[in-house]
Amino acid sequence: MTQQAVPSHDDPAVRSLSEAVGGPAGEHAVEPPRRSFWTPVRVVLLVAVAVFGLSFLQKAPCRDGAWENNSQYKQFCYSDIIALYYNENLANGAIPYRDHPVEYPVLTGAFMGVLGIPVYELGKDRADFDEARVFFDLNAVVLSVLGIGAVAALMALRRSRPWDAMMLAAAPAIVWTATVNWDLLAVSLSVFFLLAFGRRAFIWAGIFLGLAVAAKFYPLLFAGPMLLLCLRTRKWADTMLTLGTALLTWVLVNAPVALLWPDSWLRFFRLNSERGVDWGTLWYVLRFFVPEGGGEVLNDPTWLNALYLGLFLVCCVAIAYITLTAPRRPRLAQLLFLVLAAFLLTGKVWSQQYVLWLLPLVVLARPKWTAFLAWQAAELMYFLCFYGELINAGGGFAFPEWVFVVASIARIVTVVVLCGQVLRELYRPELDPVRAFADEVSEDAPYRVATA
Repeated sequence: MTQQAVPSHDDPAVRSLSEAVGGPAGEHAVEPPRRSFWTPVRVVLLVAVAVFGLSFLQKAPCRDGAWENNSQYKQFCYSDIIALYYNENLANGAIPYRDHPVEYPVLTGAFMGVLGIPVYELGKDRADFDEARVFFDLNAVVLSVLGIGAVAALMALRRSRPWDAMMLAAAPAIVWTATVNWDLLAVSLSVFFLLAFGRRAFIWAGIFLGLAVAAKFYPLLFAGPMLLLCLRTRKWADTMLTLGTALLTWVLVNAPVALLWPDSWLRFFRLNSERGVDWGTLWYVLRFFVPEGGGEVLNDPTWLNALYLGLFLVCCVAIAYITLTAPRRPRLAQLLFLVLAAFLLTGKVWSQQYVLWLLPLVVLARPKWTAFLAWQAAELMYFLCFYGELINAGGGFAFPEWVFVVASIARIVTVVVLCGQVLRELYRPELDPVRAFADEVSEDAPYRVATA
């Protein structure tokens, strides 16, 4: 039987919390019988189901779309899914890209259409049919299934550490962001990619990665760490097969839309190049402290694009240096987390639901609860303050601007701390909790070499 990690032994935060139920298990503790219902896998999945259920209830007050006097912000239940059902013309039966340009990558637009068009057809001749509510409920169910599937895939990646997946299953951020937007589609596909890659199913890994990039562009960043590990290990074939399959998958998904409706397809890219400083980013915080709001530099998209891309590239060069000089080969999840965290920390957009992007990577990169919970607390504070900021922007008043800036700084600081802890474990691999257990399945399997 594979030895399994015991969180109450390895993690100080879990050890302290376990005192409420008798403390950590002793060395002579009897393991539960194999036929016990309460296996780690079942417990974690049940918690995931409960948390996604809570997420649905958290958004329930906004499901009908009848928002008045900033009610969607005062009740903290706003969701793009409901708003964009109308704004993207799904409520009028529009087919994404063909009839209306969509601001998202193709697979997300297709996801919206596949669920939205049937809802429109069912409700167009029925006055008593609440289309917005049905559309949200349908999306919430599908996204929750995908999210629970990601939890299961993460456990399959960490068979000797099944309780690590509890960090994803019970993450407070899921409660308030799971159905803010469609990000869980890309997040789940990204985790499925990691599982397939670890199982050496490289064609499937490439398909999942290509679909993830077609849903949200951030998984494209995964290619960099994969190639860096190839440089260190000289194991190119499997990674190139995966990336080649991913590119082909992305092209096959995008080509019909790009060829038939090129202007609609280009809208996502144009919006991202033209966007200015978004709420809660490093640049937003800097603009608060810089006289006259940063002047032309922070308010001109051209300058802003150059600044954030330049800073991100500097971070990528630093990560490349670390990858090649660390005493042991870094784990793929550690590098993926560092690159994605650098992208968010330096980027001009950091929406509230982007916390979902980092969640599975934090769990895989550094499955320790103390810093994780501090980060989740900062994200919760930011979430609450962000809605207050939206109330201010809508003509009301929730609190002074500096309150939101402080919440933004707290979120930035906690992510930086997580990065620092991962970097520390890269140069002191004996502190890495994952290296103590040899997983039967690992996203690092294709890079394992004797001299790593």
